[in-house]
Amino acid sequence: MNYTPNELQNITIKKSMVGGYNEDIVNDILDKVIEDYTKLIHENIELKDKVAVLNEAILHYKNIEESLQNTLIVAQQTGEDIKKNGYLKAENVIKEAEIKAQQIINDANQEVIRIKYEYEETKKKLYVYKSKSEALLLSQLEILKSTASEEN
Repeated sequence: MNYTPNELQNITIKKSMVGGYNEDIVNDILDKVIEDYTKLIHENIELKDKVAVLNEAILHYKNIEESLQNTLIVAQQTGEDIKKNGYLKAENVIKEAEIKAQQIINDANQEVIRIKYEYEETKKKLYVYKSKSEALLLSQLEILKSTASEEN
């Protein structure tokens, strides 16, 4: 830039003898002011463009941030759902195991009752066999005694 605002304020243009201000000096000052003004306009346009680009970048990053926040929320909810489902599955496994264990116990108790019944039946059959065998042996002994006494 050629002039600062203070310099522009303090410029004194000498008057020529005829017709007012010196035209060359005024034109030179105006040329420098136009040049400075043109540079400022171009810089302003460039800065506005940079601001627009930066605003677009900010919007882009805000969208990314929002997307990440939503993703994080979804991930947290998914984690909580997985945890909840895990607890439910664990409870179901425990309940199924308890039911299966109870069924095994019930089956074992039925088997014990069946074996006790078979034992009692076998015991009765043994008693009957023993009684019949004893009766048979006693009758055989009686026959032998009677045969021996007939021979005597």
